[in-house]
Parts: sequence; C-alpha cells; structure tokens
Amino acid sequence: MKVAVVGAGAIGAFVGAALHRAGAEVHLLARGPHLAALRTGGVVVRSPRPDLDFTAHPAATDDPADIGPVDYVFLGLKATSYAACGPLVHPLLHDRTAVIAAQNGIPWWYFHGLDGPLAGHRIESIDPGGAVSATLPRRRAIGCVVYVATEIEAPGVVRHLEGTRFSIGEPDGSVSRRCLEFSEAMCAGGLKCPVERDLRKDIWIKLLGNISFNPISALARATMGQICRHSDTRALVEAMMRETLAVAAAVGCHPAISIERRLTGAERVGDHKTSTLQDLEKGKPLELDVLLAAVVELAGLTDTPVPTLRAVHALADLLSATSTGAGLPDAA
Repeated sequence: MKVAVVGAGAIGAFVGAALHRAGAEVHLLARGPHLAALRTGGVVVRSPRPDLDFTAHPAATDDPADIGPVDYVFLGLKATSYAACGPLVHPLLHDRTAVIAAQNGIPWWYFHGLDGPLAGHRIESIDPGGAVSATLPRRRAIGCVVYVATEIEAPGVVRHLEGTRFSIGEPDGSVSRRCLEFSEAMCAGGLKCPVERDLRKDIWIKLLGNISFNPISALARATMGQICRHSDTRALVEAMMRETLAVAAAVGCHPAISIERRLTGAERVGDHKTSTLQDLEKGKPLELDVLLAAVVELAGLTDTPVPTLRAVHALADLLSATSTGAGLPDAA
C-alpha cells in the first residue's frame, strides 16, 4: 500500500508515522525546516502512551513528482487550501486513488452518494463554483473524522496529546475494500480507525463543538474552559448546538447526542485554545466556512431558523476578513 500525506503537519505526520511503522510505503509532503528535520531525523512522536512514543522514517519531499501515483492521499491541509491544492495532489493520482481528507466541519462531498431531494447538491460556501470538486473529485473521497489532538513541538517532532481514533467511511454508506484496507493499516500502526456506515452522524457530533467553541473562542479570545464557565457564553453555545442539530435533522441526519454531555466533555478539556483561536493569534486564515458558513447555507436551503448561528457567523466573518489582511469590500 502506497500512501502520500499532503500537508505533513501535526496530524498528517502522526498518521504517516503510524502507517509507516505498519509497513506501508509512506511519503510525506512538507516544506521548510520541518521538511529538513523529517529528512534527517524522521518523525519523532512524543506521547504519554508508551505504545505511541516512537520514531519513524518515512520518505519526505516537497515535490509530489518525486512520489508519483499512490493508492491513498491523506490530506492534512486546512479545508481553506483544498481548492488550490491541485498541483500537490494531481501528480499523486491514478484511476483508483482515494483521497482521505482529515477535516473539521461539513466536507465538500457531503451530498455525494445520498438519495433524496439534495442528492449531489453542491454547498457553495465550501465548494465555491465547484473549485474543490474539480480539484478533488467526489468519487475519490473517503470521509474522515478525527478524534485526536496533536501539535508540532519542534520541526520533525509531533507531540501526541490525546486520542487515537480516525473514523472513516464512504459517502454512499458502503463498507468498501479501500476503506477496510486503510483501516487495517492504521490499526496495525497503533491507531483506531473504525469504518462507519453513516459517517455523517460523526461529522455532526464533532461539528457541535467546532461550530460553537471555535468562533466564540476567536471572538472572545477565550479558552474552552472559560467559555463553559461563563454563564452567558455557555448559554450561547447551547443555543448554537440546538440550531445545528435542527439543521442536521433537516438534511436527514439524526445524531444521538446530548448537548449537556457535549458541554460537560468540552469543560473537561479545560483551558485549551481552539484551532481557530490559535490560527487567529498566528495571523493564519480562519477555517470557518466549513464550520459555520456551510451550516448557515444549509439552514437557508431547508428553511430552518438559525438566528444565533447567523449572528455569530456575521461577527466571525467580519473578524476573518479584518484579521487576515483580506480586508472588506469597498462600499458601493
């Protein structure tokens, strides 16, 4: 099995290292000091778990032409980079190459493989003009929901904080050979990788936290624990979660999850900065379209009232426009 990891950051390098020690042929695409460290010292994984404290030496490059076609492309990029990632991904593809995108939020393939009135519908906010689908054809997609926390501690060094589960699944709900093969390799590398028949439920359950805590943390410069302990922001999170579940139901998905349980779990995480707040502090683009804009778009499509989501989206969209140098459009 030949795998290319496009965007070998904290999650990508972690997955690549696990697959490599399972015996897969792994190639990491990275750049800068991180690439130099990967080439000389491999991926150093530091974990509180002895079984996940190891070093692996997969191949590393900044040129996909060095790799050639592979069986699986594991995308460790932010969703904001998908439309422009063609030069990195296209040299890696053959007719049967699968693309596994480890993203938060609503994926560009969401309505692919579904029956019903929204079958094949394209969500404009996450696939504008079909740019993402043109770069990453939906037939290649295997969904992936990540329940793992990692960070780059130093170039070439991944700190594993918690979790080992990468749930995957086909958009059409089948249990395919390509999913089973990838799952077996991940498990052999020490990770959990269940193949789910209805991955969309996992997508919405994880989204409940991301859609609320991520924009609020950026707007308030607050940690998850601080948001939970403040009565008004806790109530705001609850309202956003209720509206999100209403949108999920409107598009035919009914995840079994308690909002209070979701909040309790978030509070246990403590004073952790969400990825959106970390990106804001680093001046990086904010990955809010797949988290928030897409759900607001789906609400409009299904006539689902989401006043709280719309208000927070307006504020977060303004923050994104003014904090990353994109600026605002000129007045008419």
